[in-house]
Amino acid sequence: MRIIGLAGWSGSGKTSLVVRLLPVLVARGLRVSTIKHAHHEFDVDTPGKDSYEHRAAGAHEVLVASARRFALMHELRDAPEPTLEELVARLAPVDLLIVEGFKRHGHDKIEVHRPSVGKKLLAPEDPHIVAVASDAALEGLTVPRLDLDDTQAIVDFVVKHTGLG
Repeated sequence: MRIIGLAGWSGSGKTSLVVRLLPVLVARGLRVSTIKHAHHEFDVDTPGKDSYEHRAAGAHEVLVASARRFALMHELRDAPEPTLEELVARLAPVDLLIVEGFKRHGHDKIEVHRPSVGKKLLAPEDPHIVAVASDAALEGLTVPRLDLDDTQAIVDFVVKHTGLG
């Protein structure tokens, strides 16, 4: 499975970019999955629902299934956070996996950078950043700069870089 990451500081537009890239990649006939890293506690379940009550009662995993989708919730219960490799191993094979977050992991990444966020570039200190997508001109980059608003150009870069083209 080929992997490309989107890394950047909070508020840089990583999720917005993923949402724009997905339909273009799928229209090219690629099967694409995503992994999103959350830096805080999150819940995809609702108190009062059966699946929530199963987890709250102590279930290690709860799988909810219907004719349209299924969702597996796995409670860590004080176990260490799984590595990206462990999470990838749980996914069905696809052509491309887009990883949002995990900015310190050693997979190839495109940095999403907006100078207006007020944070420094990650690229100078991360050899795994293969390009920077930005809404402004940037000087001194040693990797390609992609226009953050040019979804097609970013897709072309991803396809070429991952060998899917």
